[in-house]
Amino acid sequence: MAWMAWTLPTAIFFGVIACLLITFTILAIKFPETPRVGILRIETTRGDRLFITLLGSAFINLIWLGLEVAPQPYALLACLVYAFAVFRWV
Repeated sequence: MAWMAWTLPTAIFFGVIACLLITFTILAIKFPETPRVGILRIETTRGDRLFITLLGSAFINLIWLGLEVAPQPYALLACLVYAFAVFRWV
């Protein structure tokens, strides 16, 4: 994969995403769930909430970069709070 010029943060990012997808697949097989309705008034499963979390986290990071709010690692804290809220209430 030398053509992609992987860096350690990039490899960690994609590794974490891969681990999340594997974990959620195993959870879906071992513990099937029924969709639930949250504050968005749509039925969501764990996978749906993971997708909403990843998409929202991407936007949080882009806004963080654009507005230069604080050092970028602090955006991770904002994303973790957002993820907790999505999995709890959506």
